[in-house]
Amino acid sequence: QVQLVESGGGSVQAGGSLRLSCAASGNQFETNLIGWFREVPGKEREGVAAILTRDGSTCYAASVKGRFAISRDNAKNTFYLHMNNLEPEDTAMYYCAAGTPDFTCSRARRYYNRWGQGTQVTVSS
Repeated sequence: QVQLVESGGGSVQAGGSLRLSCAASGNQFETNLIGWFREVPGKEREGVAAILTRDGSTCYAASVKGRFAISRDNAKNTFYLHMNNLEPEDTAMYYCAAGTPDFTCSRARRYYNRWGQGTQVTVSS
């Protein structure tokens, strides 16, 4: 089964940037869909970005579109979330996730069945 390891979280001031990394290993079939989710206490885990590895198509939540970008390095089997112009509202635990569906890019949690351990992002005003 696939294993996911996130890195790159940290603290930054509003307007700053961070890049999260997700290193994937194991069964490549389980990484047809890669997504980045975030969670804050008391709220549901939210899918913010995803990439369909079959064709590289991406999809984003409205709250991050234009500020975040998901990308991949095939040689390293690593996926990234580039976060620019960060806002205090982006503060959350961020998780990388993998799923097997390959018909469309989706941020819906039900399509993902493998999760990383999470990395904290804190944005101060």
